[in-house]
Amino acid sequence: MGTESIEASFLSIFALISFFIFLLISKYSHRIRGGALLDRDFSKPQAFHDIPVTRSGGLAAIISLSIFFYIYYLLYAEVLYNYILISYSLFLVGFLDDLRINIKPFKRLMLMVFLLFVIIYFLPIKIFNIDIPFLTSFMSSHVFSSIFILLCFLFVINGANLIDGFNGLLTINLIIINIILTYININNQNLEFSILLISQIIILLSFLLFNFPNAKIFLGDSGAYIMGALTGLNTIITNNLNPKISSFFFCTLLFYLFFEVFFSFFRKLIQKKSPIYPDDKHLHMLSFYKISRVYGKSKSNYLNSIIINFLYLVLVTPGLYLLNDTQLSRYWFFILLFIYLIIYSRLYRLTKN
Repeated sequence: MGTESIEASFLSIFALISFFIFLLISKYSHRIRGGALLDRDFSKPQAFHDIPVTRSGGLAAIISLSIFFYIYYLLYAEVLYNYILISYSLFLVGFLDDLRINIKPFKRLMLMVFLLFVIIYFLPIKIFNIDIPFLTSFMSSHVFSSIFILLCFLFVINGANLIDGFNGLLTINLIIINIILTYININNQNLEFSILLISQIIILLSFLLFNFPNAKIFLGDSGAYIMGALTGLNTIITNNLNPKISSFFFCTLLFYLFFEVFFSFFRKLIQKKSPIYPDDKHLHMLSFYKISRVYGKSKSNYLNSIIINFLYLVLVTPGLYLLNDTQLSRYWFFILLFIYLIIYSRLYRLTKN
C-alpha cells in the first residue's frame, strides 16, 4: 500500500473516530460536574437558544486532537510540540470557564497571555515572511518577534471567541480558512502539513454536524480558543512554507476575525466600556437583528451564519488571485477594511432606527 493510500485510510478512519467522539460528548457531557457544562444562561447578549445546550465542543475537540497527534507520530515519527502545547494550554484556560469555575475575564486573559508567550518564546514559533519593511528589521529581535506573534494569536483567538455566538458562524468561517490553506499547501507539495490541516477540517465538520442548523452542542470557550489558535498557527506555518505568497494575503484571509477584535476594542473604549466584557454591537449581532425582523429569532440564528460566511467567501476570493502580488494584496486588505466599515455603519444605523 502506497503512502497516499495509507494517509487517505488514516484520514477516513479519523473522520469516523471524530464523529463518534462528538456524538458521545454531545449526548453524555451534561453529566459532568452536575451539569456544569450546560449553558442555561438565556439572558446574555449572545444567547440565541431557548433550551440548555452543553458547552463541551472543546472537550470533544481536544480528545480528537489527542488521537490525531498520536497517530501522526506513528506515521511520521514527529511530535507536534507547538500544536500539542497550544491545544492543551488553551483548552485548560477555556475549559475552566466552560465548567463555570469563576475566574475574572482579565485574569483569564493574563493566564492565556502568559502561557502563549512561554510557548512562542521557547519553542520558538517564528514568522519569516512579513511584507512590512520597518517590522522586518525588528523581527530579528527574538523578544520583539515573540511579542508580535503573541499579538497575532490574541487577535485570532479572541476574534474566534467573539463571533462564536451563532450556530455555525465561527465553525464555517474556520473551515473556509483552513480549506484555502490546504489548497495552497497541496499546490506547493507541502503534503504532510496538509494532512494536519485536513484533520482540523474533519474536527470542525464533525462539530458542525451537531451544531448546525440546530445546536446539540456548543464549542464553548475552550473549543473557540483551541480551533482559533490552531487556525492562527496554520496560517503562520503556511506563510513560512510559501515565501512567494504575500503575507498581506494571509491578513485578508483572517480579516473578519481581526476586524471584529480591533473595532470591538476601540468601540468599547470610545463608549467608556471595558473592552473585555461582551456586548451586542458586533457586526454579526447587528445583522442578526436585521434578519430576525423578517425570519424570526430561531431561523435567523443559522441564516445569519450562512449570509455572513457567504459574504466573507465572496470578499476573500479575489485575494486568491492576488496572493503573489504584495502591492495588490495590501490594497485589497485596506479595501476590505473600507467595505467592513460601510457594512457595519449601515447595519448600525438600521438597527438603531
